[in-house]
Amino acid sequence: MASLGRVREVSLAAGIGYRCGLSRNPYPAMHHPDPAAATEGVVKYHIDFTPAPAPDWALLAELDAWRGLLFKLGLTGLDPARYGGLAYGNVSLRTEGCRFLVSGTQTGGIERLTAEHYCWVTDFDVERNALTAEGPIRPSSEALTHAAVYRAAPGIGCVLHVHAPELWRRAAGLGLPVTDPAIAYGTPAMALAVEALLRQPETRVIAMGGHEDGLIAVGKTVDTAAMPLIRKLAEAAVRNI
Repeated sequence: MASLGRVREVSLAAGIGYRCGLSRNPYPAMHHPDPAAATEGVVKYHIDFTPAPAPDWALLAELDAWRGLLFKLGLTGLDPARYGGLAYGNVSLRTEGCRFLVSGTQTGGIERLTAEHYCWVTDFDVERNALTAEGPIRPSSEALTHAAVYRAAPGIGCVLHVHAPELWRRAAGLGLPVTDPAIAYGTPAMALAVEALLRQPETRVIAMGGHEDGLIAVGKTVDTAAMPLIRKLAEAAVRNI
């Protein structure tokens, strides 16, 4: 299968369709993660990473403001008693085509991020488990799933990956679509499973069956990604299911 090349720039506001280009093959071989390393927080994709200056904070201000709220709600964070003490949660924002900004690896436990905690994903190939990134920090372990969302849905401009036990454990009762529990996080299979669910009409929050407490929320803008997630939290509290 040909790999993903440089993306075609599009106007999301105009709703113009696009695809991530298929013009080159920067990834010479499939990366096969070590099964023994299949633990929370581990980066499983192959990455071509270039150190570079931090992104312009003006691009990140709104995303990070909402990310701060998610932290206060416990949807991102770090708890020594959960997930082996590793940080959880990450956020991203599409800028053009399939190019996007994403929070860096193991930044979920930091209350207030700076531009130094974000990087660019400039190219990717979901099927070959590979991506290209640049910035002051390497991207989150879930960056490949973010990439799959942007590839699948031209109208999506923001992806939020959070951990919410109260939603994940009650996903069926809350009407949330769920990926196959046999599919592990941070893998091409998880990315493709999320991509497939997003092709269903009105899907905005997805429970990741094989990723303990993990959910993906998406929207055209940051607030339209965050609000359905927060509404589900309120629904779970009211229904006490």
